[in-house]
Amino acid sequence: MSEQNSSDIEKLTFDDVANILVSEKITMVSPAELHGLVAGQLASGARLTQELWLQMANDFLDVEHFSQDSSKVGLIGLYQQSLQELESLSMSLDLLIPDDDYEISQRVESLGLWVQGFLAGFGTQARQSDKGMSAEAKEMLNDLGQIAQVASLDLEESEDSESDFFELTEYVRMGAVFIFTECNVAPSSATSTEQQPTLH
Repeated sequence: MSEQNSSDIEKLTFDDVANILVSEKITMVSPAELHGLVAGQLASGARLTQELWLQMANDFLDVEHFSQDSSKVGLIGLYQQSLQELESLSMSLDLLIPDDDYEISQRVESLGLWVQGFLAGFGTQARQSDKGMSAEAKEMLNDLGQIAQVASLDLEESEDSESDFFELTEYVRMGAVFIFTECNVAPSSATSTEQQPTLH
């Protein structure tokens, strides 16, 4: 198989990842939760090789293996995209949640699932990360823990709901970037082979 460089991979959307999961007959995990898992892992300071990331994805999605190479390529792309966004100077992390074409109740649920995934991913390295974290970062983690419960809220379609949802999404996004920055003093020091896993 040819190597997949970051420049070769188009930006993945919520629907792109959803299509990967559907193609693998995975219906119990949201693309938002999977993306949150990746972001949480990276925020904790973990850097995974291709093999480790795909194995983690298998475990998280509760499948023995992916049946299609395109699924593996897509998930590796998701990992690369997340790392690049978190390490960017513009802090351009885009949460993989449904866009405005979806009902707000679906978007709120997905945001809650994204945060749950983030906390699960971060938690795998928590014992190493927690010790050196500032009070602000720990408070942010606590806030995220509360936001993770929003999946149970039932919001009606309204301008106020849209505004509240936007503010909450932005808070989550900046919180994830803040925690990443705190726990990754020198993110650019990660080796290029880990930043750009390849499919063999």
